[in-house]
Amino acid sequence: MKHLGKVAVLMGGSSAERQVSLMSGGGVLAALKSAGVDAHAFDPAEQDLAEVKRQGYDRVFIALHGRHGEDGTVQGALELLGIPYTGSGVMASAIAMDKVMTKRVWSAEGLPTPRWAWLAPEQQGREAVNAVPDALGLPLIVKPPREGSSIGITKVQGYSQMQDAVALAAQYDADVLCEEFIDGIELTCAVLGQGPTARALPLIRIEAPDGNYDFEHKYFSDDTGYTCPSGLPAAEEAEAQRLSVAAYRALGCRGWGRADLMLRARDRKIFLLEMNTSPGMTGHSLVPMAARAAGMSYEQLCVHLVEQAALDSTR
Repeated sequence: MKHLGKVAVLMGGSSAERQVSLMSGGGVLAALKSAGVDAHAFDPAEQDLAEVKRQGYDRVFIALHGRHGEDGTVQGALELLGIPYTGSGVMASAIAMDKVMTKRVWSAEGLPTPRWAWLAPEQQGREAVNAVPDALGLPLIVKPPREGSSIGITKVQGYSQMQDAVALAAQYDADVLCEEFIDGIELTCAVLGQGPTARALPLIRIEAPDGNYDFEHKYFSDDTGYTCPSGLPAAEEAEAQRLSVAAYRALGCRGWGRADLMLRARDRKIFLLEMNTSPGMTGHSLVPMAARAAGMSYEQLCVHLVEQAALDSTR
């Protein structure tokens, strides 16, 4: 793997998802090393990012999650340093990290996403908060628009829970996103590539206990069920994959990403929830699972992603 040069695996960082990032990065680092890549761990919380250039790295695998990891900031710094990196560029990363901006782009493109309300800091008083269920119905989901891994999220069943749910989300983000609850099957679809060559991997169906796919169930619990292949009728699988690729391309993503979707039980309509531009790579993570179903090992996936590392400025 000499053609890949010296590779820094960016992991850890300073976001609320630091622990998950360390798990992802550890897996990626081990896989790249076992494939013969000259790969090294690099934690931007402990070293200045400029050290990546000073230490002679040729490319970077971004295994950071959350803010300062998948929000375009690290991507912009690496653009300035001139070091190719995995995953989406500055604009796509920044938009995808913000669930409200993502929804605005998808809505403009005619892509289906649950109805939503956005509460800026000055709109979080009791009256404004209680108006949200009137507009979106109950139950509904309240979450910070710029955190991942289900951090700060609440499923609200009644008006009396709204204020606490908004206060929790506001601990993580000044703005709060309220979203129509879609009752049905939770799906995720990994996408690899760029532009017209972007392709969807097999869908994964997620079955969490009591439908509660929270932080604990995502990373540490073994009682969440993942089905891949999904077992859905071929036409539904194809439609979810088509929407995922369209959503990925609408945001300008490249390299890899993972769309989260819901298949509504009552009418089998598919909705896009969010796009992850730096998906997890832990033992419980979903992109490696989908890649395996497509005949690609974890190690092959890691090497493929590093091979696709690029700069916006050279596209």
